[in-house]
Amino acid sequence: MQKPCHFYLLPIGGTATAALAGLLHEAGERVSGVDVALYPPTSDLLAELGVPVRLGFDPAGIPADLDQVIIGNALPRSNVEVQAVLERGLPYTSQAQAFGERFCRPARAVVVAGTHGKTTTTALVAHILTAGGMDPTALIGGVPLGGKPWRLGHGGWTVVEGDEYNTAFFDRGPKFLHYSPHLFVVGNVEFDHGDIYPDLDAILAAFRAGVALVGRDGHVVANADDIGAQRVAASHPRTVWYGLNSRAHLACTAWGHADARLHATLRWQGRAFDVQTPLVGRHNLDNLLAACACALLAGMTPEDVAEAAAAFPGVRRRLELVGEAAGVAVVDDFAHHPTAVGLTLEGAHHRFPGRRLVAVFEPRSLTAGRRQFSAAYEAALSRAEVALLAPVYHRARLGPELALDREALAAALSARGVVAEALREDADLADAVRQHLQAGDVVICMSSGEFGGLPQRLLALLRGER
Repeated sequence: MQKPCHFYLLPIGGTATAALAGLLHEAGERVSGVDVALYPPTSDLLAELGVPVRLGFDPAGIPADLDQVIIGNALPRSNVEVQAVLERGLPYTSQAQAFGERFCRPARAVVVAGTHGKTTTTALVAHILTAGGMDPTALIGGVPLGGKPWRLGHGGWTVVEGDEYNTAFFDRGPKFLHYSPHLFVVGNVEFDHGDIYPDLDAILAAFRAGVALVGRDGHVVANADDIGAQRVAASHPRTVWYGLNSRAHLACTAWGHADARLHATLRWQGRAFDVQTPLVGRHNLDNLLAACACALLAGMTPEDVAEAAAAFPGVRRRLELVGEAAGVAVVDDFAHHPTAVGLTLEGAHHRFPGRRLVAVFEPRSLTAGRRQFSAAYEAALSRAEVALLAPVYHRARLGPELALDREALAAALSARGVVAEALREDADLADAVRQHLQAGDVVICMSSGEFGGLPQRLLALLRGER
């Protein structure tokens, strides 16, 4: 019997790295890791697996018996353990390359790419293929409700979220270039990640490189209603289009909402069928269409696809209802790009019809906190009745010339009739938000980070627990 390999994850606490740790562990390998801190849900998932995790970077703690170090893109070359790995000549690779070599190359990989909607679409594809008996392996950039962000399957299919962000400090290309796609989904493409891509053309070039990886027996699965996706996928000879466009291969001929669920009528190969799922919003229609197209190309019948989609549990931090107290619903969401913020609020109006929306937005990432997105955020946040702007997380790194001017944004929103405020940097956010709430409100906390546990703290405050 072959001895298990010892993989050391540096760091281990991110959703993607923790998911890879879970997959390797379930595949019979030995896994350990380090991070500066761990937070639920990944901390709970790693604890359930019994994966040893050390807190605090220290070169002395690097295992002497490791076979390979897996370095995530969150760490710079200056990290003390990274420096030790390089100085000692230890074997290392990236999270994306390790996953691609182990779980994508031997399988038919469904790589879900796009500026927005990757996590929901990846989770939905994995769910539908699993329900259809395809037994896929999956790595998801978020946690499905009631589940975990990975699945070890044995059916010859792998589903992975194809991130366009850089792979590691030693590999500045997008992660999805390591995933050997059989099906490459292009959901949407627009400018994002201004810290690594100088302009839209650079983003388009990255996605075109992903499209070019699809071989003769695979397909590009692209959104016919998105201009960026059209620019990226139109030149590939095996592109399958989905969308509201009647000429799409998978065309949506009618759609709407009922009982906080999406309902759609689809046409595939001359045949119409109905599908529904517990998601809301125009953006989730795109996600649903992409997932259905992948499942149909994988060989599932329309009936089986529809049955599986109807039972999709959803994903944490995608309009996730944390709880309700004092007549106020508290929702947690990952939205941070202006387009995602606007679509999230649009979807919230469908899910909570007739209720006042209070958007609490944290410009968390280096891109989200940039001044150049001010007009786009104004348009997006104007879909809420109240918009509360938390401090720019990376304001010190961005500096006053690049950082989002929250006061100016609040003033512009006020001029549109939105109740808006740039929350003080020294304020307790939960207390500050509470002052704006009234019975019947839906407060949506939007951040690409943990936001200081704001949704949970706010719910506790509303319950009178603090």
